[in-house]
Amino acid sequence: MGALWQTDSSKPVVPTDSVEEAPLPKKSRRRYAWRSFWLLLVIILIVLAFAIEKEVRTSRLQAREFSRFAASLSYSMHPGPSDSIFYPGAGPFDKRLGYSALGEFLPRLLKRDYVIAAQTRFSPKLLEYSKNGFFVPYAEKIQAGLSITDCTGTALYQFKYPQQLYSSFASIPPLVTHSLLFIENRDLLDPKEPKANPAVDWPRFAKAAWSQVAKMLHLPGQTAGGSTLATQLEKYRHSPDGLTVSGGEKIRQMISASVRAYQDGPQTLEARQNIVRDYLNSVPLSAVPGHGEVHGMAEGLRVWYGADFTQVNQALASEASDPQSLAQRGLALRQVLSLMIAQRRPSYYLTKGQADLADLTDSHIRLLAQNAVLDPALTAAALASKITYRDWVQQPTIQPIETNKGISVARSRLASMLNRPLYDLDRLDLSATSTLQGDLQTQASDYLKRLADPTFAAEIGLLGERLLTPTTTAQVRYSFTLLELTPDGSRVRVQTDSTDQPFDINEGSKLELGSTAKLRVLTTYLQIIAELHDRYVSQTPAELKKVEVADQDRLTRWAVDYLIQNSDRSLAKMLGAALDRKYSASPGEAFFTGGGLHTFNNFRKEDNGRLPTLRDSLRESINLPFIRLMRDLVRYTTYSGPDNSGQLLKDDVNPRRQEYLAQFADREGTSFLLKFWKKYQKKDTQARLDTFLDSMHPTAIRLAAVHRYLLPEASQENFNSFVRSHLKTLKTKEKLTDERLERLYASYGPGAYDLPDQGFIAKVHPLDLWLIGYLLNNPDAKFSQIVKASQFERQEVYSWLFKSRHKSARDSRIRTMLEIEAFLDIHQRWQKVGYPFDHLVPSLATAIGSSGDRPAALAELVGTILNDGVRMPTLRIDSLHFAADTPYETRLINDPDAGKRVMPSEVATALREALSQVVDAGTAKRVAGSFKLADGTPLAMGGKTGTGDNRIEAIGSGGRILSSKAINRTATFVFYIGDHHFGTLTAFVPGASAQGFKFTSALPVQVLKGMAPILTPYLQPGSNTLCQAPVASAAR
Repeated sequence: MGALWQTDSSKPVVPTDSVEEAPLPKKSRRRYAWRSFWLLLVIILIVLAFAIEKEVRTSRLQAREFSRFAASLSYSMHPGPSDSIFYPGAGPFDKRLGYSALGEFLPRLLKRDYVIAAQTRFSPKLLEYSKNGFFVPYAEKIQAGLSITDCTGTALYQFKYPQQLYSSFASIPPLVTHSLLFIENRDLLDPKEPKANPAVDWPRFAKAAWSQVAKMLHLPGQTAGGSTLATQLEKYRHSPDGLTVSGGEKIRQMISASVRAYQDGPQTLEARQNIVRDYLNSVPLSAVPGHGEVHGMAEGLRVWYGADFTQVNQALASEASDPQSLAQRGLALRQVLSLMIAQRRPSYYLTKGQADLADLTDSHIRLLAQNAVLDPALTAAALASKITYRDWVQQPTIQPIETNKGISVARSRLASMLNRPLYDLDRLDLSATSTLQGDLQTQASDYLKRLADPTFAAEIGLLGERLLTPTTTAQVRYSFTLLELTPDGSRVRVQTDSTDQPFDINEGSKLELGSTAKLRVLTTYLQIIAELHDRYVSQTPAELKKVEVADQDRLTRWAVDYLIQNSDRSLAKMLGAALDRKYSASPGEAFFTGGGLHTFNNFRKEDNGRLPTLRDSLRESINLPFIRLMRDLVRYTTYSGPDNSGQLLKDDVNPRRQEYLAQFADREGTSFLLKFWKKYQKKDTQARLDTFLDSMHPTAIRLAAVHRYLLPEASQENFNSFVRSHLKTLKTKEKLTDERLERLYASYGPGAYDLPDQGFIAKVHPLDLWLIGYLLNNPDAKFSQIVKASQFERQEVYSWLFKSRHKSARDSRIRTMLEIEAFLDIHQRWQKVGYPFDHLVPSLATAIGSSGDRPAALAELVGTILNDGVRMPTLRIDSLHFAADTPYETRLINDPDAGKRVMPSEVATALREALSQVVDAGTAKRVAGSFKLADGTPLAMGGKTGTGDNRIEAIGSGGRILSSKAINRTATFVFYIGDHHFGTLTAFVPGASAQGFKFTSALPVQVLKGMAPILTPYLQPGSNTLCQAPVASAAR
């Protein structure tokens, strides 16, 4: 048997050897590590989820980081142009207010003599932020537009857009706010989360993101939108064309909206309230004919429904429960709700989709009621209401236009400078300082309008012989301009008229202003005398006696003889003597001019037998001396100088004639082509043709010659239409029958005449005719191409003159052409002193106004004379201020070029003295002494009068007038008063009614005399027309 081992269990067992614990298997160790990792990840995810949930709810981290970042995006204003600014892109808001176009506006203004006085500078971070494509954060304007102040800083014109709006969040009826937020952004104004980010609605954003993924994977379901009111604002205002075209654009909107929300710090409740206000004020609601784009609830209610914004808001804020009040409130709610809904597709819902919009509005009303936003009574009233759309025919939406002429001109000038239509100009964030004197402008405008009242006209002295009758005062329109000479330019202080029309007599017209043209003729004459003095004054009498002078060049002959005979050779003395030269006033001579023989008359028959000086002729406005003076100017231009055009009339048998003629034709033809080219180069085809036709006196034969040359392939019907349309205001002895037109069409067709004959028939320079034809076929041709293409024509034009069989016919053609060329030279002289048009009528009648003029251009000439011969720029806008209190703020001031001397000082002095005699003892003597200094001393005054009786006459054989049709009648007085003020006053009667008027320039002179009490306080020396002194220009 084996032995049985026993032990005492009460005694501890003491191990005799150490025993090691067995290690875990490797597989169990890896399992433990993964469990730990997943446990940690779950814990992290749980913590992160709690953190995200808290951040989504409180936006605490966003508030801290975005506000800190937004604080670094700063800008500040500094003198001079900015080297750190970035203009915004093509967002609708930025385009409308002009911020996007500053890069275009500023270069245009710099070319027009403005300088940047101050401009904002971006901080480095803001510059980088904006260059990365994000929208610059700043407090955007809820209302902006063009404002114009006068020279004293008083408002003249102000356009605010939108014209009505919610000025603050508090002014919005709570019902409007609750309805908008329920539709668009329900938790936007939650006061429990003061730091909430309004740019992101996380649940909606998550749904929108998932819908985009589902769309990519072609999974079923509706596309959800993730926009908030804040991002919609960014889209409507700053995204290109107001659209979200990509996911990247949406991210840009969200980031930009977030930064904008926190720009004032981490607390965003006020920013969120402003988002509601701004959205309601600027939501786009399509466009309406006659009005343009519609933005905001106020404009939408007025334009689409004809509803009054104030009344709608009063109804929505009312708590009255009577049936009438409920009905009004229900209709107001429906109108506002429908516009909120329509913003999704405004061009559809507000036009073709009105029924769909009504159904959607009903659905939203019921939904608002189900969620206790609306009470049952208001719900019933809203559902029962029906919207009536505005009838744009019966109730046009066109806004009234400011009719003050000075403001109209200032706006037009701004629109031209900025290359924007008036509609867009009014909506720019721009303030401009005009040179106008607002108080004086208003007084002058009221005075001119009162002249239509016969009683007031009688008080002023406008009734009488060669003036008006009590029955005609209302038919006369008056235009008045007053300018002030300042060190850097002529500032327009008044520009107004008695009409309520956009038409501007001063600057928008071409009128025959009669004898005022004599001032231009006299100016040219004295300038030529000054040139002759400069040319010959250094020569001794013996040398002068050897000077060869053409027999026809009477001005050079007189100048040379004067310098031979007088020891005092000063220019002032010589000009005085030139004004004392005498010309016959006899109307008995026939003058070859304009391609034929013409006679002229004086206004007063008692002047016919006189031999007055030029000084007397200007003072008393006698016509014939100036006709003869103009003939001398033409002859001087033709015959003076060693290579003058008049040499073509000499020596018919000289063997070198052909060589000389070829050289002459090439040189002169190129010269005249250049003059004609300058007339056409900046015009389109139709404008070129209009300019060409405007320079000729139309007859059926002349028009036929022109049309058949320019358009040889044109049909008979086209030809008939052309001739009749350009003769529609003429009455001719022979009717334009179809048979007559057929004969003309055949007689002047291609090949019937060469270019010189065609030009002679049309009474235009042949090269002018050729050039307009060439430009019709080659509208983009350069001058070098024109010269190359005209090589044969230049020779042809000048060689044909010597091929006629009879010398008398040859001489007649030569004289016609030489006169045309002479008037081109005279025209250039006139342009240098401000003549506004592209050509003169090549006729001696230009001396008495047949070429037309503008009152404003005549005033500029008088200003040059008053300024001692220096032509100053005319200033109407002194300063421009773009985007005030924004990151794009830019201030510009006028910095005009220095004046340009266009006549010697002595010429200006002589002209001033001659003009003063017109007032002292001439045709304007009734105004003498009317303007005085404070001590009673009369202010120095001068001017020139002119009467234009513009009519179309049909002349029969022997010079008989067969018919006469009045086009308009004008009477003008262009003047200077004192040392610094000048201007013009014009009386004007348009149309056939001018037939019954006989007033002369005595009328505007008397009108100006009646203005003396109004004007005198503003004309005192040193008063600056009671304006603020102009801002000093920046250093050049």
